[in-house]
Parts: sequence; structure tokens; C-alpha cells
Amino acid sequence: MEKNLTTGSVFKTIIYFALPYLLSYFLQTLYGMADLFITGQFNGVDGITSVSNGSQVMYMLTVIIVGLAMGATVTIGRAVGAGKLDNAEVAIGNTITLFMVIAIVITGILLCSVGNIISLIGIPAEAVHGTRRYLTICFIGIPFITAYNIISSIFRGLGDSKSPMYFIGIACAANILLDYLFIGFFHMGPAGAALGTTLAQTLSVLIAFIIIRKKQTGIHLKKEHFYPDRKVMREVLKIGIPVAVQDGCIQVAFMIITVIVNHRGLSDAAAVGIVEKVISALFIVPSSMLATVSALSAQNIGAGKHDRAAKTLRYATFLTSGYGIIISLIVEAIAGFILHLFTKDAMVILLGTQYIRGYIWDTIFAGIHFSFSGYFCAYGKSYIGFIHNILAIVFVRVPGSYFASKMFANTLFPMGLAAPAGSLLSVIICICAYLWLKKRGEVAGV
Repeated sequence: MEKNLTTGSVFKTIIYFALPYLLSYFLQTLYGMADLFITGQFNGVDGITSVSNGSQVMYMLTVIIVGLAMGATVTIGRAVGAGKLDNAEVAIGNTITLFMVIAIVITGILLCSVGNIISLIGIPAEAVHGTRRYLTICFIGIPFITAYNIISSIFRGLGDSKSPMYFIGIACAANILLDYLFIGFFHMGPAGAALGTTLAQTLSVLIAFIIIRKKQTGIHLKKEHFYPDRKVMREVLKIGIPVAVQDGCIQVAFMIITVIVNHRGLSDAAAVGIVEKVISALFIVPSSMLATVSALSAQNIGAGKHDRAAKTLRYATFLTSGYGIIISLIVEAIAGFILHLFTKDAMVILLGTQYIRGYIWDTIFAGIHFSFSGYFCAYGKSYIGFIHNILAIVFVRVPGSYFASKMFANTLFPMGLAAPAGSLLSVIICICAYLWLKKRGEVAGV
């Protein structure tokens, strides 16, 4: 049965919904971290660089898919909040049809573009072969990556954030075991990391389908629900495309920064690759609030309870900013230890420590603008998230990283600071946009 998110304590509802999502996000992030950690135990800096660059490409693809799927979460959530389960069934069927077509097309395009992608991001020569093998295997698994994220978005739209947690938990455990098998026992290097991840994701999807058939969701899909409905698909894409472009642009910015770092040398590339994985794990609270706020607000907006949607935004910003302050102080104190977990190379540890000590403050500001983006998305105004992210990328993140790289050749600390500076600009834009929409009566007051 779908979970009603329109009654009871707003704070408790956020915690109830967010905790399983937090764990799901952490486990999904653990995929890349496990690949990198295990690769570092059995391979050199070239292997670490191959996996870090390859997984960065895959992460970019995944967040674009998740962004598109946000349109499904909001559309389904509004229908459930309004008590219109027939509309939710049509939205679910059309979502499945739409994304399976997208997955097949993307798979074909990317498999034909592996060489061009490697050339574009400037992989150090020592890591080119490993990166090629890693990406080729992962691209083959794109339909399963898409299937998992679509299933998760559907359940979250129904108010269920626990089921996706179970799916990814099983996959994560399988991934770690397979990594040790392929990388440690068979010595397959980056290819082993990719194969373990792909097979684990496939297992996750198969188990998800089995559970769906037995789970009582209150939704009954029929053949006609999968026939393309222009109105429904337009609504899903209207919300999802700006989020996907926004998240995609953020990842493109990360890739540009990766290219800048790759040209500084193998040690710099490995250091930044490790830190990006650590940051992804530490961002579980800020990142989860985008989906949490959008799902909860969508149901409440559908039910006409705009005040509850506004309270959801308020509590989310308090939670994420508080988390950001605490985690930033902790990381500043143990930065060197964190890097030492992934590699014994002294230069990589030094450079990575510098980079993460600048970057970590982004956890404070990112959580705030993620919460606002989720709120805007629930109102069908996901274009605001796109605007503030593009401005932050174009005017702060990329130019800041570039000039820091040129001006400070012996340290990565200034490059790390470009991230929180960009997020601060996003927060300012979000607050201004909210006040403008509130004045026009298009959103409720916090």
C-alpha cells in the first residue's frame, strides 16, 4: 500500500522517509568507493586513476537518469496525494515505457563513443587501457542501472523509500564480494571492478522485480497503462528534464575539473578521484533532501496542503545545514587518515588532504540549495534548479578551479574551495527565487 505523507508530524515524516533514502544513497555511493578501495589494495596509481575516472563518467550518467526520474516521482506523488490512483497507474506505465527506450538508445550511443570519451577527458596515458575496459563493461549494464533507478523513483512517488533501500543493499553486498573475486583473486584490475558493479546491479533489478510481484502497493498495472500517453509523458519530462540537465551540468563541471586535474599529472588525478568518491559518500544527507523534499512536497501539494510542503522545506534546510557544519569539522580533523584508507602513496595522500579540506565546506551550502531545488521541483518549477546550478558552474566552479590550478601549482586546496563558493551562489539565488515566488503567491510561506 502506498504511504500517505500528508498527515502527522512534518519533521517525523521527513525522518521516516529520508532515513531509508539516506541509506540507499550511501549504499549506492559505496559501489564506487568499494571499487576504488579494493582496486587500491591490489593495483597501483594507474588502476586507481582508471576506476576513479571511469566511475566519474558512470556517476554522471546515473545522476542524469535519476534527474529524469524525478519527473516520475513528482507526477506519481501528486496523483497519490490527490487520491487518484488511476492517474498514478498511467504515470507508472508510461514511465517504464519511456525510460526503457531511453536506456537502449543511450547504451548504443555510448558503446560507440568509448574512445572519444576517453580522449575528451584527457586520461593520463598510463590509465587509458584500464579506463577503456571499465567503461565498455559498465556501458553494457546501462539498461539495468536505468531499471533500478526507475523502480526506485516509482516507489518513492508512492511514499515508499524502504524498498529501494533493500534493493541496493543486496546489490552493494554482492558488488563487494564480486570485486574481491574479480580484482583480488582473478587480478582483472579495472575491468574486474566494472564487471562486479554491473553484475551486482543486474542482481538488484532481478530481485526488485520479484519483490514487486509479491508486494501489495495498491497499484494494478494493465497493458494499456504502458501505451504512450503524450500528456503524461510531457508532464514527466517537463519536471524531469530540467533536473536531469541541472544534475548533468554539475557532473559535466566535475568532469571539466577532472580534465584540469588530469593534466597536472597522475598523482593529482588519483588524489581528486579518491576525494570525489569520499565527498559523494559524505553528501548522503544533502543529496537525499532533493528527492525527500520533492516527494513529500508533491504529495502535500496534490492534497492541497501547501503549508506542510513549506514546513518540509524549512525542516530540511535546518537538518542539512546542521549536518554540513558537523561533518566539515570532523573531516578537517581527520582528512589525512581518510586518504590513507585508499592509498599508501604519500604524494596522493598529501594532495588529497589539501583538496578535501577546501571541498568539504560544500556540504553546508549544497544541502540548502538541494532542499530548495526539491521544493521548486514539487511545484513544477524545476527550471529554477537548472538556472542556479548553471550560473554557479559557469561563473564560479569551473573558472575558479581553472585559475586555482594555474595559480597554485603545488597545492589542491584552492581548487577545493571552488565547490563551496559555487554552492553559496546557488543558495543566494534560491532564496531570492523563493521570495519572488512567495510574493507572487505561487508558493507557500515557510
